[in-house]
This record gives sequence, C-alpha cells and structure tokens, in this order.
Amino acid sequence: MLAADAALLGFARALRAAGVDASAERVHAFLNAVDALGPGMRTDVYWAGRLTLCGDRDDLERYERVFAACFGGARRARRAVTATPAPRLRLVAPEAGTGGRSEGPDDAPAPPVAAFASSAEVLRHRDVSDLRPAEREQVRRLLAAFALRGETRRSARRRPDRHGAVDPHRTVRELLRHGGEPALLRRHARTERPRRVVMLIDVSGSMAPYADALLRFAHAAARGSRTEVFTIGTRLTRVTREMAHRDPDLAMTAVAAAVPDWRGGTRLGELLRAFLDRWGQRGMARGAIVVVLSDGWERGDPELLGTQMRRLHRLAHRVIWANPRKARPGYAPLAAGMAAALPSVDAFVEGHSLAALERLAAVVRGAGDA
Repeated sequence: MLAADAALLGFARALRAAGVDASAERVHAFLNAVDALGPGMRTDVYWAGRLTLCGDRDDLERYERVFAACFGGARRARRAVTATPAPRLRLVAPEAGTGGRSEGPDDAPAPPVAAFASSAEVLRHRDVSDLRPAEREQVRRLLAAFALRGETRRSARRRPDRHGAVDPHRTVRELLRHGGEPALLRRHARTERPRRVVMLIDVSGSMAPYADALLRFAHAAARGSRTEVFTIGTRLTRVTREMAHRDPDLAMTAVAAAVPDWRGGTRLGELLRAFLDRWGQRGMARGAIVVVLSDGWERGDPELLGTQMRRLHRLAHRVIWANPRKARPGYAPLAAGMAAALPSVDAFVEGHSLAALERLAAVVRGAGDA
C-alpha cells in the first residue's frame, strides 16, 4: 500500500495548496481512516478525508474541488455531501470496477481509487508544457482550487485580546461605567494581516507553453486576497480587474482580450522600470511580496534589468523569481537577464509543474525556503 499512501499524501498536499489546514496530525488520521475502510471505495476515501482533513465550514468547498480533480466523479462527490449514506452501506463508483481485494497478495491489482490518485500524483510533477489535452484539463481543475496568501505582518490596528497589553481607553471607559469602582483591565493586541502579493507574469514567446498555467495560478491567487497581477512581454499590462471573474475560463478570455503582446519578445528591464515608476514606487510594491514568473530571457539591456531589480528589492519585503526552465537537467542561470536579476532575488524557485507551484505558494506564505 506504499504507492496508495504516496498518492493520498499527494492529495493532502493539494489540499494544503488550496488553503485547507491539513496538518500532519490530520493527515495521519486520514491515512489511518483510509487504511481501516479500504482505499478501493471512493465514498469511503471521500468521507475519511472530509471528516479528518477539514477543520471548518470554509474548508468544505475547497475539499470538494480538490477531491473532484484528484479522484474524478465531481457529481458523485457533491451528492455525498447532501445525502449521508447508511452506516453499513458501501458504494462502489462505476469506474472503480471490482472494488474487492484479491485473495492472492502477489497478484492483487491496485485499488481503483488509489490508482486514480496515483495518476494525479504523477501529474503533479509533470512539466505542464508536455501535457496532453485531457491532462491539461485536470491540471486546470487543480489550479482552480489553489489559494495564495502572503506571509502575515503586524498591522497598526488593534483588537480586543485577553493576554495583550492594557488598553487605557477601554479600561477608563469601563471604570466610568462602574462609577469609578474597580473593574477588569481591558487589553488589546495588534492584528495580523497578509502582505500584498504582486505577480509579474512573462507572456513572451519563450514562455508560451507555461503562460496558461501561470495565469490560472495567478487567478486562483487573486481570488479573495490582496493580489495584483501584471503581464510582461513587450508591454506591461495590469490584468487585476480581468482576474476578478470567478470563473477561470472567463478570466482567461478577458486577459487574452486585454493583453496585446502575446508570444512577443521580452523587455524585462524597461517594463520593470515602468512598473516601479507608475505603481511600485507609489506604494504597490512597498512591503509587498513580488513574484516574477519568467525564464529571464532579456532582449534589452541586462544592466538596466539589474538596476531596476535592485530598486525593486529596496521597496519590496521579498522578491521571488519562479523560472520554469530551472527544473531542466543541467540548468544554470547563464542568460544575461537572469544573471543580472539573481543578486536581487530572495528566493529562486521552479515553476514548471503543479508541485513546483505548490512550493512557490509555500515560499510566498513564508512556510518554505528556496
């Protein structure tokens, strides 16, 4: 069952990327529950995960999306939410075949649900530029379940707190309310909020095989969070408004209509200067986490790119560069643009697959290192 466990762990990682707090304790409980029920039953795997991996009501929608993308059968999963099965009833999905276990351990086939999850786990590590149409569609469903939040920072605002510093204003009001008699001290503490995330996505010709996946990743990031999205090529285009569509396909259609420089060249230095002059210097990049998704090919002056990257690094809290080419065997950042930018980059990561984008999300949250 080692292969099945690896596939189920991949499902748990996809849930974490979608924003579900699937801690190590919850994952351990999930694996134990699946082992007790048997991974050949999709309904059993569904309920084992739903009861152990979801911590609150907000996790349920994310769980539905990720489960449907990893195991298929979205309609069956939705029905399972509304209708609780009888305690002893065990339903086998139509495509699960003969869900029973074979008597012979040597020639026993892999449980159908585990096999399906294994294929999804393999797909997580595949380069998105090499996928077939059906695999691309499954990757798109998984990307739609992503969630991206910048690492938290302490805000100037305060909220009531039992163990914080004494709040003099509320304490005095409490004393006056009791006519000057002794009253409980009121306390407060600073709130925390996620930092703004700014994404600069290269849509030039060399990045064409990855553009759709990266833009869908950005769409998931922009949903319900403080995220700004720009495309860079021969022009700089702000597409945050187009990313506001809840439906990923509608958002991609709007972006395609708004971006005039698909599959063109790359002028990273000039466009980064334009971003800093118009938006970054005025506050968008100040204290933000700036993510550049590009292969670093530069048709302009590399020295200009290096200068603008140093300028960006002084403004931003962190600068992260995701390069899909980094995953290729023997890769070295020898391109003039990439070499000029790297000294001003805090984290240099891959961006070629679902697993790489999950790692990128963890780095943005401050939960992983480059």
